[in-house]
Amino acid sequence: MNLGAGVVGIGNDICDVRRIEAAWLRHGERFVHRVLGEAEQRVWQQRSQRWGGRGVRYLATRFSAKEAFSKAVGLGMRMPMTWRHCEILNHPSGQPYIRLSGELKTWFEAQGWRAHVTVSDETDYATSVVLVEHIPL
Repeated sequence: MNLGAGVVGIGNDICDVRRIEAAWLRHGERFVHRVLGEAEQRVWQQRSQRWGGRGVRYLATRFSAKEAFSKAVGLGMRMPMTWRHCEILNHPSGQPYIRLSGELKTWFEAQGWRAHVTVSDETDYATSVVLVEHIPL
């Protein structure tokens, strides 16, 4: 894959897991429902049931990846970019990918773009990088 000439944007973000945990403790499920799409919420529930810290880190990586995506496409957090219309999911292999929906999906596909994402977390931090490229015709 030749990413050089077709790169539209690169976004990265680092997120303090403790800040996400504080927001979750303060706002509870409302925070989760605001940030995560439906499929992500199911994964968050599963991970949180096993161990609460794992759920919080999942929430932090998704928050970080959505921030990175919004930077890579140049929108920031304004329409058509919304938290819930940008989901960071995983293939069976574990590789993360971005699934868009609603107006954001329509807008993104009209640009002829494709996005790649990577996420990582350690005890206190979650980080992500998103690369957006133009798909050659």
